[in-house]
Amino acid sequence: MTGIMSDKHTVAVVMDNPECLSLRRLSLHPLQAADVVVEVEWSGISSGTERLLWSGRMPQFPGMGYPLVPGYESVGRIVEAGAAARSRIGDYVFVPGATCFKEARGLFGGAARHLIVPGARAISIGDGIREQGILIALAATARHCINAENGPELIVGHGVLGRLLARSTTAAGFPPPTVWETNPCRRSGATGYRVLSPDTDVRTDYRVIVDVSGDVTILDSLIARLGRGGEIVLGGFYEKPLSFSYPPSFLKEARLRVAAEWTPADLDQTLAAIKDGRLSLDGLITHRMDVSQADQAYRTAFADPTCLKMILDWRKCA
Repeated sequence: MTGIMSDKHTVAVVMDNPECLSLRRLSLHPLQAADVVVEVEWSGISSGTERLLWSGRMPQFPGMGYPLVPGYESVGRIVEAGAAARSRIGDYVFVPGATCFKEARGLFGGAARHLIVPGARAISIGDGIREQGILIALAATARHCINAENGPELIVGHGVLGRLLARSTTAAGFPPPTVWETNPCRRSGATGYRVLSPDTDVRTDYRVIVDVSGDVTILDSLIARLGRGGEIVLGGFYEKPLSFSYPPSFLKEARLRVAAEWTPADLDQTLAAIKDGRLSLDGLITHRMDVSQADQAYRTAFADPTCLKMILDWRKCA
């Protein structure tokens, strides 16, 4: 342990305003009996929701505002705990964000060297996953998009979430989906499924389409590709209102479903699939930087189309 409880401070990434980011020491709220202290080794940068925070385009949510600590993909080890959670010390865990900072908002709150969270929020993952553990939140989000009865037949977007969704679809026992990707540099890397440019796909009878592109103009083109009674699942995050033309959706009797945050059941299924080898996390982390380069890391994550997932390495941070 690095003395975290003696001064109750930590180093964290702080967004003071859009496109204004720094590393700062922040005060932490006191440790409660059921809390644990996690020494973070890696944290991920989300190219979806965090991009909107970075650009200032995030729709208003409760708790939203600056300064804030971003991040909801952190992995590390429990190094201290309150009286009711001391048996957890030494566990390697995934943490989907925290609200433990006194001088900054914790709408996400995972990009810090030390986090104080309720023990139930620190999810044991074992030592074997290591840095790939930062992908657990996205993998559980992908699993939440999948209907128990009909898996996705078409996935729109081949970023890291689209790839996890395609892999999770086959891990759940459904046939390999088709994936659309408009950016040629992101069409590679498919494992057991095909990736197409939308204009080369002639099919118009998909039963389930999952959109993870975040494109607010896409609904009409997806409705045109549905079979009668088909379902469109919105699995991305959209910064502006979505709209669609009613007559085509009426003729198709189209259904629309919004997939929100993952649930504990999604997480359990995801961890089980990773453990037994049905779901691979390989090849999805493409960029790594030391936390001292945080500003450059965030800019690269949001601007470089070859960056599927950027992670920050906290291990040298005192």
